[in-house]
Amino acid sequence: MAADSRIDRSKRAFLRAPLAQDRRHAQTADPWRPPWAAPGFEDACTRCGACLEACPEGILTPGDGGFPAVDVQRGSGECTFCRACVEACPEPAFLSPDEARPWDRIAEIGAGCIARSGVHCQTCGDVCDWDAIRFVPEVGGPPQPRLDPDGCTGCGACIAACPARAIDITHRQGAAADA
Repeated sequence: MAADSRIDRSKRAFLRAPLAQDRRHAQTADPWRPPWAAPGFEDACTRCGACLEACPEGILTPGDGGFPAVDVQRGSGECTFCRACVEACPEPAFLSPDEARPWDRIAEIGAGCIARSGVHCQTCGDVCDWDAIRFVPEVGGPPQPRLDPDGCTGCGACIAACPARAIDITHRQGAAADA
């Protein structure tokens, strides 16, 4: 079919830009590994896929090199720390959930937050089961998000829910990178 000269194709590229940005983020050198991934995870993981199949939330996906990675844009959109990935793994690729934190990651609300732009939105706080995102009333504007770093588990529920895609999961300040 011949190209229609009446269609401005640049608008289509504009609409696809956020998805392309998400793919670039997923391919960074700092992959988001499953909870309790041990230091040297890539050395122990055989990429058998047992953890991917076991994840009831459907957020684990084959990442770079086939190693499991967390993608909260899939499945239920959050990690519930159910331990299914750890229990399914036949290799020593995970730490004991009873002896370690799931990961040293935390939500970060970026400048693109629409509440910070004057639009009333509390979606991230509504989906946060840990009450780590609360909204503080502001005079003359909508309530503003405040993240409690001690309450945030880095589960990712807020990422999938954010209509502006203004939230990311990053390493906690001073924490070592995940394996």
